[in-house]
Amino acid sequence: MNWDDALKIYDAITEACNGFERKGKKMIYTSSNGYMFTLLNKDAEIGIRLSKEDAATFMEKHDTGFYYSYGAKMKDYVLVPESLWSDKDLMVNYFEQSFAYVNRLKPK
Repeated sequence: MNWDDALKIYDAITEACNGFERKGKKMIYTSSNGYMFTLLNKDAEIGIRLSKEDAATFMEKHDTGFYYSYGAKMKDYVLVPESLWSDKDLMVNYFEQSFAYVNRLKPK
């Protein structure tokens, strides 16, 4: 998928979420409590930050792996397969789960 189409999908997901909004112009992300928790990288890939347990479950359930941005493995992030992107309710659920996770961490 090209980056512009991925951005439209990412924006539609974040607009449907409660309590946060999309940030950034070139580096697209969401953040709360001093932590980024979702990202859209330059390769048009979406990553979400989850607890270690939730990340392991997500990767097994969706046959995916860790998320990389600009060649670096992002701590606590999983790569969201494109096959999930069209399920807006599911994606909103995962984005909001990620939002809840970072809000449980010690504030930065």
